[in-house]
Amino acid sequence: MSSDAFGDIAGLVRRRAGIVLTPDKAYLLETRLGPVLARFGLATLAALAAKLRGLPGEEMERAVVEALTTHESSFFRDSKPFEHLATLLPRLAAARPATQPLRIWSAACSSGQEPYSIAMLTADTLPGRRVEILATDISREVLERAKEGSFTQFEVQRGLPIRSLMKHFRQDGARWRISDALRAMVRFEERNLLGELATLGRFDAIFCRNVLIYFDAPTKTRVLEAMGRMLAP
Repeated sequence: MSSDAFGDIAGLVRRRAGIVLTPDKAYLLETRLGPVLARFGLATLAALAAKLRGLPGEEMERAVVEALTTHESSFFRDSKPFEHLATLLPRLAAARPATQPLRIWSAACSSGQEPYSIAMLTADTLPGRRVEILATDISREVLERAKEGSFTQFEVQRGLPIRSLMKHFRQDGARWRISDALRAMVRFEERNLLGELATLGRFDAIFCRNVLIYFDAPTKTRVLEAMGRMLAP
């Protein structure tokens, strides 16, 4: 693949998703874009780059971006942020009228483990308190998976305590499905962090994890400043 072809594809991903792909990541294009080439009847990455230089259309651009977006997730990932949230929840609840729901945003939620972890934590910590969890991601494909609330044995074994599995999930064949009550707490929405965010409203807590590492410094600043304005006092 030529440097020009790499530049065309990397430029698209940076423009649409904020993800910075440096030349040492060229192998990602080789390994992840094969299905995209097959889908659009293209023989090489150079042919794909040529299409992107013209008028590729929304479908092709979206397919390229989704293929090059990392969707790694697990339940209660790294544990510390969730431990911190558990200490904050009673204080947040005390500071808000009982009729006002607590609002938590899981940005770049991937396949749903993070927002469902937040749902389990809030249900266990503040039983009976109304909590609204917004989960957003740029990828339509992973959002559809997340909405199902259905996970493999391998996925539930990654970070999910057995007590939480038994309490909040039911076995459905070879998979585990989260309870309807917790699914109802989470609303999934396709959203690009580079787009307009203020329309999402204000939040008592925001989880934005393992996504900013792919952005350059100005983009990180832009996103964090926007989120800062969306946090309730």
